[in-house]
Amino acid sequence: MNNFEYYNPVRILFGAGELKRVGEEAKKLGSKACIVSYKDLTFLQSLMEKIEGLLREAGLEVFPFYEVEQNPEIKTVTRGVEFCKTSGVDLVIGVGGGSAMDAAKAIAAGIHYEGDLWNMVFSRHDNVKAVPPTTTLPTLMVPTLPATGSEMNNCAVVSNCDLKEKSYIWSPCLYPKTSIIDPELTLTLPPYQTACAAADTISHVLEIYLNGEEDSDVQHYFQEGVMRTVIDNVGKVLENPSDISARAHLQWAATCGINGWASPGDAWTPIHQVGHVLTSRHRVQHGASLAILMPAWMQYMYSRRPQQYFRFAKNVMQVNVEGKTQEEVILEGIAKFKAFLSDIKVPLTLREENITQDDLQAIVDGVVKVSFGNDGMLKCNPPVSREDVMEVLKIAF
Repeated sequence: MNNFEYYNPVRILFGAGELKRVGEEAKKLGSKACIVSYKDLTFLQSLMEKIEGLLREAGLEVFPFYEVEQNPEIKTVTRGVEFCKTSGVDLVIGVGGGSAMDAAKAIAAGIHYEGDLWNMVFSRHDNVKAVPPTTTLPTLMVPTLPATGSEMNNCAVVSNCDLKEKSYIWSPCLYPKTSIIDPELTLTLPPYQTACAAADTISHVLEIYLNGEEDSDVQHYFQEGVMRTVIDNVGKVLENPSDISARAHLQWAATCGINGWASPGDAWTPIHQVGHVLTSRHRVQHGASLAILMPAWMQYMYSRRPQQYFRFAKNVMQVNVEGKTQEEVILEGIAKFKAFLSDIKVPLTLREENITQDDLQAIVDGVVKVSFGNDGMLKCNPPVSREDVMEVLKIAF
């Protein structure tokens, strides 16, 4: 088991109906609040009106910045920073899924940042020139999607359309002060978004489980628990969208999957690195990109870590191992996982996203450009080459 240092200061208010406390909680952090959310408020319009009302009732001035797109652009973050500076806000509230919350974090950090905001971003994994922010306005998060876990971590993911890149800002200052996790806010999610969110949550722990440190018993059991929780509950939600209990389980699993509890000292997410390029180059929805890649990755990589794939098949996919070889159990586990993804109706091939075989080399090049280290490999256990990435994409095609 690896040595590690762990820190997470986020205060969580969890449960159905907890949104009612947003005004009183925000008032503890500031008096002039910028609310960051999406350009398209189709499913959130009434929620935003409610939040604005609760904030004003608590005595706050409210400054809406509803400009965020899927996979927030650094140009949008820059506009948000200027809006906040002009408005004189002292608090930023992110409402929505990962894109809205990540944009809120980046905007809050950009207020005091000097120079080009893209310099905050580790746009190359071996880029020592990136300068992460050190100070930020206080942030409060209100997640409406059980997926990214941005409500309880110190990361923000932003994109640069000019460079066709998507990568991370990491800094302790990005931890929100408070997050209100109310599963009632996920009731209006369309089925496809719910399913993609489930795939995203699973990927956050599956990638570490399959590609990280082998001697990590507590983490592995925790990761298995997160994955089983999603598998057990997402079907219930898709069948009965009003099942608030199942939605609560999905919401908390998403938060726990990427707040650090599942990965202290161990944070390998190589599938995400490929998925980010599918998003930045082809606008594939983030969770959908992971749904496509996970089974292909497993099919190609299982022989390198057979014992861990055997454990996944037995403990997560609940394969009966009696009378079967190790490989038979592994392959059945992968097949059952792929069938689960098919049942929740997420895409399983690159073709479904209009990606052609002619696109594959550029995708590989994009992964190498952003995520490979100076050693010419993608960090993983064991490390992954550009040829490996290509083979995974061919299987996913």
